[in-house]
Amino acid sequence: MAGDSSAEWTPQHNPWLIAIAVMLATFMEVMDTSIAAVALPNIAGSISATSDEATWVLTSYLVANAIFIPASTWLSLKFGRKRYLITSVLVFTAASFACGSANSLMFILVARAVQGAAGGALQPLAQAILLESFPPAKRGLAMGMYALGVVVAPVIGPTLGGYLTDQISWRWAFYINIPIGLAAALMQSKFLEDPPFIKKARPGPLDGTGLAFLALWLGALQVVCDKGQEDDWFGSSLVCWMAVACVLGFIAWILRERVAKSPLVDLSLFLDRNFAIGCLLVGLFGACVYGVTTILPLFYQNLLGYDATSAGLAVAPRGIGAMFSAVAVGIMVSRVDSRKLIALGFVIFGLTSYWTSNMTLEIGPFSLLWPTLISGSALGLIFVPLSGTALGMLPNEKLGSGAAMFNLIRNVGGSIGISAVNTIAQRRLQSHRGEMVRSLGGTSLAAQRYIASLTAAMQRHAGPHVAVRRAYGALQSTLDGQAQLWAYVDDFRYMSLLCGGCVLVVMLLKRTKGSSEPSG
Repeated sequence: MAGDSSAEWTPQHNPWLIAIAVMLATFMEVMDTSIAAVALPNIAGSISATSDEATWVLTSYLVANAIFIPASTWLSLKFGRKRYLITSVLVFTAASFACGSANSLMFILVARAVQGAAGGALQPLAQAILLESFPPAKRGLAMGMYALGVVVAPVIGPTLGGYLTDQISWRWAFYINIPIGLAAALMQSKFLEDPPFIKKARPGPLDGTGLAFLALWLGALQVVCDKGQEDDWFGSSLVCWMAVACVLGFIAWILRERVAKSPLVDLSLFLDRNFAIGCLLVGLFGACVYGVTTILPLFYQNLLGYDATSAGLAVAPRGIGAMFSAVAVGIMVSRVDSRKLIALGFVIFGLTSYWTSNMTLEIGPFSLLWPTLISGSALGLIFVPLSGTALGMLPNEKLGSGAAMFNLIRNVGGSIGISAVNTIAQRRLQSHRGEMVRSLGGTSLAAQRYIASLTAAMQRHAGPHVAVRRAYGALQSTLDGQAQLWAYVDDFRYMSLLCGGCVLVVMLLKRTKGSSEPSG
């Protein structure tokens, strides 16, 4: 049987060489989800697009990527996993060159969609390959390697993207993928091989109907997340219709997958308790990671006036913390109850989020060094054992499908998290500003003294009427900055509460075995 042969199969090459080969490509692909974010203003100016139009550079990538993640299992069985993975890497690399050379909005959107579609295979296939290549006792180390790609890359992306944009050109945020992609494809051609169950697989026809329904609800969800706050959510007919399409498409997709002879996604995977709860937790984890990755650079750039490079460097310690913790936890996970590590990670992330919420407009670039560094270590504590707990009990022939769903849900959680933190930041900005305006009404002696002192200072360089107008303008700018700061504070405190809820969910996981009792 395929399951038996796959259980006995071991790769011919060193697992660490295989890990480097697949993780080069995965790191490149995950980093690309965030590297372009800091370059959007430059991209918009270069291709004569508005800021709103430029956001579709991110959206087109995310939608195509999410759609092809579940399809990667069928495609790897149909064409061979090694061949499909190498082809995906080469197409991704070629599309990166097209993105960097684009001179119009439509051209870069098409190139980004192709790039996202090709990148959809890289995460789940890398995770499945790592789990198969390492023996059960070393799967924690394998997931530590994987975490280096999917956790560290989104943090490094804005730093590297900001530097390339400021020092060279936004086009190099895409061109940098070319040498990485070629090196990854070369290593994969040398070190990868298909296990027996892949070689013997006889997949049925592609579930095109299921793929269409999946594309419908994922695409609609992405539009809702991107346009919701901008268009006042359900006050917009577009957002309302997209929300309806998302719900109906999701229901139709579930029904289709239940009756299809060869479903795109094996929904029976969710009968495994650890897999189902693990997917819920990784979705919440994705919301937290992408939420923080989005909100902190905005704080540094919008309120403290940092350029893209400086903002990226200020958040870089999170990547350093994640890098070291991923390796350390990969070693520990075979000896310690995974639930304790996951719960500890959410506790640390929640506490550091609350710590970060104490920020002010007077902080320097290193004021948040420790909470940022420590929160990075929490990412490794969560992701490495969570991946092993959710996927470690699945048979090898179902690892590809399980990894695809696991990564899809993490990406969907990330999209929702980005939308949530942006919505909270905008809505709470209005609320806090209104509260401060009411407290500084005409009867406020503090406000009167502040305006008087500003007016006196302004009169040294302008007439009395101009001085009063400038004084009120300065007061308005101060109120706007303080209100935005408190809105970001709310973001971090809500995130802290979310992490507290995740700790309770972790308790629902089954205890997993250590290295002395491998599960495979």
